[in-house]
Amino acid sequence: MAGAAAVNGGRSPVPLVALLLTGCSGIQSSLDPAGMQAGATFRLFELMIVMCGVMYGAVLLFLGASVWRVRRQLAAAPAIEPADPGLGKGLWAWGGVIVAGLVVLATGSFFVERALAAARAREALQVRVTGHQWWWRIQYRTPDGRWIETANELHLPAGRTARIELGAADVIHSFWVPNVAGKMDVIPGHTNVIDVSPHRLGWFRGQCAEFCGAQHAHMAFDVKVDSPAAFDAWLAQQGRPAAAPADAIAARGMAIVTGGACGLCHVVRGSAATGRAGPDLTHVGGRRSIGAGTLPMSRGALQGWIAQPQALKPGTMMPAVPLDGADADAVAHYLETLR
Repeated sequence: MAGAAAVNGGRSPVPLVALLLTGCSGIQSSLDPAGMQAGATFRLFELMIVMCGVMYGAVLLFLGASVWRVRRQLAAAPAIEPADPGLGKGLWAWGGVIVAGLVVLATGSFFVERALAAARAREALQVRVTGHQWWWRIQYRTPDGRWIETANELHLPAGRTARIELGAADVIHSFWVPNVAGKMDVIPGHTNVIDVSPHRLGWFRGQCAEFCGAQHAHMAFDVKVDSPAAFDAWLAQQGRPAAAPADAIAARGMAIVTGGACGLCHVVRGSAATGRAGPDLTHVGGRRSIGAGTLPMSRGALQGWIAQPQALKPGTMMPAVPLDGADADAVAHYLETLR
């Protein structure tokens, strides 16, 4: 024990083991599936781990037996002996074991693909997701045929399939919500489709999984799985125009946003702000984060983002907005009320 402690510098290995185990769960872990697609993929992963473990164990067992047998033969009769006549049969048997393992893996893959195909056959909620450097434009088709837009926050109804059409506005990205679904490339000029069927309520985290530039690591999005009733209520709320200012400070902020440079890049539905270059701000105050996961949503974070976006996320397309302290506070207050 003293020797082990000396090797480890006197430190317990428990914290290291605990740190490694944290990757097995959480809001961004494929080992903790919360959707049908992620669950099917995880079961195939488990099957592969079991089969590879069995094969690896068998290789070590046969290798150990072979070494033991050769040493025993050399100890008894060092002279070279003729080849073992059972060697050919052993090789054929081992080849049969390998083929059987591959058949098991192919069968598991076949059933997983059938389960995914069955999900694709269901009637689905239509969603469009467009990757930008470095944020996500998200659009929902409502039952009456309208398209409603938000950004950097994907809401999904539990127990229902969402068919997500993926496109890119600039470079190749990759859409991945590890707990809920698999990974799909997002390619300029081409539409890929991924089905997502969550079954567990809660918040999860999505991420761009294809290096796309300097702020690739800050191209995340929050994912909320709601009950069907809560999702319908949320979608109805998102379809409404922006709320009218409730006080003089918010009114001042609205005038700055809709009458100045902000409105050239951003939409605030129900106002004169109709820009399309940046994220839709109609209900920005109700989101969990700013800048695609760069900062948590708060009035102070909004002020910092407006004043110095390049300091917080270098390379972002958002320019610094030259406002004095009172105007920056008014704009942040107004945006925070847009829920």
